[in-house]
Amino acid sequence: MKKFLICLMTGVILLTLACPVQAAEKENTHTEIKGLTFDHSMELTYAEQFSVDYYKDGYALITIAEEGQFLVVPEGKEAPKDLDPKIAVIQKPVENIYLVATSAMNLFCALDALDHISLSGTDADGWHIEEAKKALENGSISFAGKYNAPDYELILDKKCSLAVESTMIYHTPEVKEKLEQFGIPVLVEHSSYESHPLGRTEWLKLYAVLLDKEKEAEQLFQQQAEKLEKIQDSRNTGKTVAFFYINSVGAANVRKSNDYVAKMIDLAGGEYIFRNLGEKDNALSTMNMQMEEFYASAKDADYIIYNSTIDGELTDISQLLAKSSLLGDFKAVKDGNVWCTEQNLFQETLELGTMIEDIHTMLTSEDETLDSLTFMHKLK
Repeated sequence: MKKFLICLMTGVILLTLACPVQAAEKENTHTEIKGLTFDHSMELTYAEQFSVDYYKDGYALITIAEEGQFLVVPEGKEAPKDLDPKIAVIQKPVENIYLVATSAMNLFCALDALDHISLSGTDADGWHIEEAKKALENGSISFAGKYNAPDYELILDKKCSLAVESTMIYHTPEVKEKLEQFGIPVLVEHSSYESHPLGRTEWLKLYAVLLDKEKEAEQLFQQQAEKLEKIQDSRNTGKTVAFFYINSVGAANVRKSNDYVAKMIDLAGGEYIFRNLGEKDNALSTMNMQMEEFYASAKDADYIIYNSTIDGELTDISQLLAKSSLLGDFKAVKDGNVWCTEQNLFQETLELGTMIEDIHTMLTSEDETLDSLTFMHKLK
């Protein structure tokens, strides 16, 4: 017994001593840059895929996990002469951006920085964000080709200073290399790798560094974080939720158990119906299930959220049943607990806290007349 107490006490002492050491190590993980004086690092709450270190005189170093580093140089100043060639330079003002990563557009709009974007990798008909759609329609933003087929002549003519790409660019590395050969830094957006939904939203702070809008970004992010804080202490409802859509061949496309949508359902107080689905498979966040298998696994779900992003929004149950008559036997359909997402959901990166709030309201509201939320509506 005496030995056990000694070990226990020793463990407590070691734990107490270890914490300050870890904190100190974290504070000193910034990159030393010859000619610059480190000032402080950006505080992040959920994001794990990037970090920002600030240096004196307005310099900032963005580090993206497994991607690289970018030194943001203030207007009128230059990068240090002996800068590591592996660190790309982004010179302020950052203008005429070629934005390919669709998840970033909403964040630029939220920061009132749409005028920094001149080129888009998505044409007008592909946007559900009204500001982006109108900008492409009126010509203030030009369609410069998709990630795998950019219009290099237009990009150069517009004097593009930065390309913001999605991870799809990894499928065509020659495009990234070509842009860099033209002297255009390529920032590959990794928000889809964030384990926490609000980690995606927190990428707002990264773009704010490019635009000198850190205070605005912090305020916007805190608004979403507060929505989560209000419900995170709520008891789990025990209600199960199926999130899916029926594809063109009649299979159910579902999110894997470790996907951020499944995490949003959990944070909202629900339980994603698929607890251990495809977690060790490839990096894709979704998978297809034959309807018979889907039926067996999801028919008893308390709620259905139909993902309308791919094939358009549904307005009533008959449209859902037209996709598969098997859905008529689902518990959620019989109980009238079927909801449909709005098409703009996956382009509204800033509003993930609001989406979690929506799901929480769906699961807990006793208002039988409730049929519309910010990003979802009820099928009747």
